[in-house]
Amino acid sequence: MATPDRALLVFTRYPTAGRAKTRLIPRLGAEGAAQLHRHLTEQTLVTARQGQGTYGIHIYTNGGRPADWRAWLGSDLDYRPQEAGDLGRRLHQGIRRVLRAGTQQVVVIGTDCPDLTPEHLAQAFGALQRADLVLGPAVDGGYYLLGLRADHPELFAGIAWGTDQVLSQTLTQATALSLTVVQLPQLTDIDRPEDLASWEQAAGRPVARLLEPRISVIIPTWNEVAGLEKTLARVQRAADVEVIVVDGGSTDGTLAAAQAAGAQVLQSDRGRARQMNVGAAQATGEIFLFLHADTWLPPDYPQQVHQVLRNPTVGLGAFPLAIRSLDWRLGLVAWGVNQRSRWLGLPYGDQALFLWRRRFEAVGGFPEVPILEDFLLVQNLGRQSRVRLAATPVQTSARRWERLGVWATTRRNQQILWGYRCGVPLKILAERYHQPPPKV
Repeated sequence: MATPDRALLVFTRYPTAGRAKTRLIPRLGAEGAAQLHRHLTEQTLVTARQGQGTYGIHIYTNGGRPADWRAWLGSDLDYRPQEAGDLGRRLHQGIRRVLRAGTQQVVVIGTDCPDLTPEHLAQAFGALQRADLVLGPAVDGGYYLLGLRADHPELFAGIAWGTDQVLSQTLTQATALSLTVVQLPQLTDIDRPEDLASWEQAAGRPVARLLEPRISVIIPTWNEVAGLEKTLARVQRAADVEVIVVDGGSTDGTLAAAQAAGAQVLQSDRGRARQMNVGAAQATGEIFLFLHADTWLPPDYPQQVHQVLRNPTVGLGAFPLAIRSLDWRLGLVAWGVNQRSRWLGLPYGDQALFLWRRRFEAVGGFPEVPILEDFLLVQNLGRQSRVRLAATPVQTSARRWERLGVWATTRRNQQILWGYRCGVPLKILAERYHQPPPKV
C-alpha cells in the first residue's frame, strides 16, 4: 500500500488504572483518572477519523497488548509502540519514521485536548503548505499539536518537558533553525485537577459520571401489560437509572401500565429494532441497556454493567440467560445459550444487551430489519471489539417455548439462523418466525 503524503500521529497510552493521567489521581482516584483518559482518547479518535482518507492515522502506544489496542480502538489503524526515552525522543522517533517512509507532512497530537476539532487538523495540514513548523499552543505553556514537513531533531532537544516552558523553548529552537512557524488557536489540555472544568464544559456532564455513568434502560413493548409491571419494578430498584418504554401500538393497557410505573413512555411504529432506536435517540445516559419486557434484571445490574464496560476492549456486554421454568429441557436450552455467548461472543436480545452510547452510535444502532436485529448488532460490534457476559443471569419468560414447544422452538430458531446464512430474505424469515403454532 502506498504511503499517504500526509500522516497524523496520535501519541497515547493504554488506560490502565494507576498509570494513566497520574496527576489527576488525587482528585479522581486511579480508576477515575484512567476512565477520563479513555474517554479523551476515544473522543480524539472520533475527531481524527473525520479526516481519515486525507491522511493516514498512526497510533503510537504506551502499554497494553496489540490485540487490546485493536479491540479498543479498531483494527483499521497502524499501531506502533513508542520508543524508550523522554517525550522529545519519542516524538522525534515517531516523526522520523513516517518521514523516512515518504510522508510529506506530519501532524502529531496527544489525546488530552477535548476542544480539538477536525477543523484544527485541517488547518494544521493546510499551514504546512507554506510553513516549516505548525504549533497548537496549550494554555498550560505546552502544545497540543505539532506539524512538520522535514526532520528537525533539534526541536526536541533541551526541552523541559512537562513544564510551562515547552512552547517557548520550542519556538526558540525554531528561530535558531530559521524555521517559518504558524500557530493555531490556543486550547486547553486536561492534565491537572484545575483543568477538569474545561473537560466538564466540553463533555456537557460532571466528571463524577466517569465512575458511575448513567444507564438508560430501553424497553420495546407491544401488548405486554401482563408482565411489564414486574419487569419495571426490578429495573427501578436502582438509583439514577433512566427507564424508557417505547411502545409499538399496544391495545391492552401497556401504555397506562408503563406510565403508572413512572417510566418515560414513547410511541413508535411497530418493530423492535425501530422502537429501540427511537428510545436510544431520546436517551440521556452514557450507557444503553436494551431489555425485553418479559425479562427480569438481577438486583445489582448497574454494578455488573459498569464492571463489564470498564474494560476498554469490551464493545458489548450481556447477561447469562436463565428461563423462568422448572422444565429441565429449558435449563438445557439456557445452558446452550450461555455456552454460545461465552465461547462464540453471540448473546441475543433476551440477554439484555448493553453498551456505551458512543459504540451504539458508531455502528448506526440496530439495523431496522423485521427479524434478527439483535444478531446483526452483535455481529457488527463483535467485528470491532470483544463481547463479555456479566456475572449474574437475567430471568426471561418461558412463554416463547411454551407457545410452540421446547424442541420445536429451538429447531425453528436454528432454521431462522441457517436461512439467514443461506441468503433467505429477512422478510420471509420473519413470516416463518411469526407463524402461529399448528392446531392440535
